[in-house]
Amino acid sequence: MSETSRHSPAAVPAGKPATYSQSSTVVEVLERILDKGVVIVGDIGISLCDIELLKIKLRLLICSVDKAKELGIDWWEREPAFSSRAQETPSPTAS
Repeated sequence: MSETSRHSPAAVPAGKPATYSQSSTVVEVLERILDKGVVIVGDIGISLCDIELLKIKLRLLICSVDKAKELGIDWWEREPAFSSRAQETPSPTAS
């Protein structure tokens, strides 16, 4: 497929909106997603005779570290498994 036919309106099927933009590359789209953030939310439920047996709530936030800190999310800095600067809290001992 030639460069001109890929971007020409005739290459887009009738009734379908053109979704390709010459100015948007994968890197630019990824940069926008990380800069603004994307939230994906989903609920999965399993019921039997109107009795809920299992419910799973999924919440996924995709953003840059800077955006996460701006939103007040910084758990990786306090979690000892992810940061050497995090302080491990001593476990309570029985006296």
